[in-house]
Amino acid sequence: MGHAFDVLSQRVIGAALAVHCELGPGFLESTYEKALCVALRHRSIRFECQRNIDIVFERARVGTARIDLIVDRSLIVEIKAVDAFAPAHFAQLRSYLRATRLHTGLLLNFNKPTLEIRRIVFD
Repeated sequence: MGHAFDVLSQRVIGAALAVHCELGPGFLESTYEKALCVALRHRSIRFECQRNIDIVFERARVGTARIDLIVDRSLIVEIKAVDAFAPAHFAQLRSYLRATRLHTGLLLNFNKPTLEIRRIVFD
């Protein structure tokens, strides 16, 4: 998984950098999400946008969550447009990883002069 993930994450980060370079900071998260979807599509990277997942406790569905992007069925991408990442942003991504049984996610903050990227690995 290591090398394949590195290639995939580099391609996603490249697409995100292209979005950030063109749009810069200051827009809503939804704008960056739509632009990133366009960038991924133009780069022939498979993804699902705004995917609902079930939250399960003791085999009972207790809620749903909506994930910004799942790339190539293996990488969760959460998009933010905030002044700074908060602990809740990291907790949210870890919860999504746990709920989907995926292992790696990218947290992207477009509201900075330079795109802010954090990689989260969940074991």
